[in-house]
Amino acid sequence: MIYRLIIFLVLNFASIGLGSVLAGKGPRSEWYANLTKAPWTPPGWAFGVSWTLIMICFSIYLAYLWPIVENRKLLIGVLIVHYILILSWNPIFFYYHQVLAGLFVISGLTLVIGFFLFYYWSEVGYKSLLVTPYLIWLIIATSLNA
Repeated sequence: MIYRLIIFLVLNFASIGLGSVLAGKGPRSEWYANLTKAPWTPPGWAFGVSWTLIMICFSIYLAYLWPIVENRKLLIGVLIVHYILILSWNPIFFYYHQVLAGLFVISGLTLVIGFFLFYYWSEVGYKSLLVTPYLIWLIIATSLNA
């Protein structure tokens, strides 16, 4: 279990780290500072805290799921889609300023995480609740993007 957890922690934190690098100045950019933001936009520090908690929970969930999943090819495919979406949103939104394309990407990511929560429930049961912080954050993030 510990080896799987370490592998998923590395993969998950590397994906958000690389996504941040690809974002350029990201939320520190003049473009982002001048956007009209929703009143429920959290303070900047909340993003780092939230993503840390989310990736820890998601890594624990994946470490439990990996050895018991029946169709590992499907799991790998969904994980690849997840990593592509999470890596692409930051540069699409922050670097290229493509708000609508970013909305499609983050909506897709939200659907993928919803898939994890509900599709694998029968295999890992209540451990699927480890995915709920991710899903809730993505619903909020999707609304902010919109």
